[in-house]
Amino acid sequence: MSAKSESLRCLEKLLAECDFSFLSQREQKHFEKRLLTHFPRLFDLLVPVYQHRYDLYYHLRSLLMELAHGFAQRSSKLKHRDKSRLAEPDWYRDETMVGMACYVDLVADDLADLTDKIDYFKQLGIRYLHLMPLYKSPEGDSDGGYAVSDYRTVDPKLGTTKQLKQLANKMADAGISLALDFVFNHTSDECDWAQQAKAGDQEHQDFYFLFDDRRLPDQYDQHLREIFPSVRRGCFSYLDDMDKWVWTTFNNFQWDLNYQNPAVFRAMVGEMLYLANLGCDILRLDALAFVWKELGHCCENHPKAHMLIQAFNCCLQIVAPGVVFKSEAIVHPDEVAKYIHPEECQLSYNPLLMALIWNSLATRKTRLLEHSLATRFEINTDCCWVNYVRCHDDIGWTFDDGNAAELGINGYDHRLFLNQFFTGHFEGSYAKGMGFQFNPENGDCRVCGSLASLCGLEQALEMQEPLLEAMALARINLIHGIIMTIGGIPLIYQGDELAILNDYSFLHDPHKTHDARWVNRPKITPQALEQVRLKNSAAYVVNQHLRQLIQWRGQYPVMGRGTTQIIRLEHPHLFAYVRQTEHGHKHYFVANFSDAKHQISGSKILPVDQLPRLDLISGQSFSASGEWQLMPYQLLWLKESNG
Repeated sequence: MSAKSESLRCLEKLLAECDFSFLSQREQKHFEKRLLTHFPRLFDLLVPVYQHRYDLYYHLRSLLMELAHGFAQRSSKLKHRDKSRLAEPDWYRDETMVGMACYVDLVADDLADLTDKIDYFKQLGIRYLHLMPLYKSPEGDSDGGYAVSDYRTVDPKLGTTKQLKQLANKMADAGISLALDFVFNHTSDECDWAQQAKAGDQEHQDFYFLFDDRRLPDQYDQHLREIFPSVRRGCFSYLDDMDKWVWTTFNNFQWDLNYQNPAVFRAMVGEMLYLANLGCDILRLDALAFVWKELGHCCENHPKAHMLIQAFNCCLQIVAPGVVFKSEAIVHPDEVAKYIHPEECQLSYNPLLMALIWNSLATRKTRLLEHSLATRFEINTDCCWVNYVRCHDDIGWTFDDGNAAELGINGYDHRLFLNQFFTGHFEGSYAKGMGFQFNPENGDCRVCGSLASLCGLEQALEMQEPLLEAMALARINLIHGIIMTIGGIPLIYQGDELAILNDYSFLHDPHKTHDARWVNRPKITPQALEQVRLKNSAAYVVNQHLRQLIQWRGQYPVMGRGTTQIIRLEHPHLFAYVRQTEHGHKHYFVANFSDAKHQISGSKILPVDQLPRLDLISGQSFSASGEWQLMPYQLLWLKESNG
């Protein structure tokens, strides 16, 4: 008997036992049609993960009821959106799609105030807005909201769930998609599940990894990477009130969930569907590489982690197929790519591009950028990179050591150099960044800082040097130009559109002073917004250039559903690529990552039989037969004469 027939037999039995009377006859028919389509795959994913469990059938039945309730609670408006998205499944690949990530209380006072700012985002050209975690979390340090105490309660300081739904509706009316975080690797220790575990409830103790002594934690630790070594050595924390050890990959108040227990998967499906039904379009899967734990394994990128994510995706296809996943896998580039698939994560952050852009700015050389992206940029054509230059988090140097070695670069030594450069400790550096989570055993750390400060604007303003300021602004404009054009969704972090500098006020907050990431989480004040009105100010220059890039991007379909090819220039300081549609329309791009002028023959970029092309940014014309001169940090955007 085939696997599919086995799954359908199981489904038939489950449907006979499930009471869907809370659904109308029409809803029940629609829901069961979705089950017939997607349950066989869900079954094939969950059985290998939980085949050791005697009660798997019970959990499958309970999961179907969870899915049915999620389907019943999905509004008619959202179901209509699902229908339109199913007709255009790659809706997120549109050329007009530009994202921004922000904290509610750092760009507004609360959700009500943020609702009043929708016009600001729309006028800038933002088409999806990612709100950093806004759920109830511990007072004081909550890892920037990533220690979730209640997925179904908005942080009272920010507003209410009703206001979040209203915001989602008004954003949708304005053509802006809402992205929310699905923090599914861990909860806060104040979550109701954790509280019940502390009270001795065995069912909820099984939601986490709790140990009576250090024997097993020590065995696990032999294979685990320390994520926050300055917070705690190892990945386990001792609980005085329980006299137990608990698995805490990140902070001691973030308890890792035990997905070896199918009840955890089922419970988190319920939380996921609740978030989907609030009206969000994109769920960012936080720390997805860590969700499956197994003794003797590094517990990152385990095959069963992929199976679980695909199972979550299946559940979405049954209840809310208009919602897509965004992968947050800050791991080796080869592992990042494994999460990108229509049946897993349709969107993915591109940490390799981020790291290599900064690397090229520090070295003024593009060979590692060109060499790495030539083989690593291409992904499933139904999926999409999310290209960013920084986020709420730190910058890690996630390039492949093998690629580096092929160019004679020692990966370990080079990372030390990059850390020194971007924290301002390397002679000649223009950057004003801060180190984060220094590991005394291997000397590793990551870097934090705002885009403007890392690009040299803070230093230039301190020194009152107009030439240095001009160079800093050119770097910022170059970076924005690349993420807007290289293929995928460009994602801007709050304040970068205003050239905001580092915010050092966190050093005076006892709950934040240990976490350097707050230096790049600035509060966007009315005064900061006012700077955009001052012509020739840094904010004005950056904002106007960014708005123009977004406007141009939205005019050309090649910026959306096209493909990217890296051009092998083998020029030490220049980087080039071409975007092409299936109809053959092409736009060419050439970037100078150096603070000096550089020349290149046009024949290395354009075919010799091509007519001259207009550079959108400078207004100049370039031909294949000419010698091209690029100014420091210049980006050429060569369009076709017919678009």
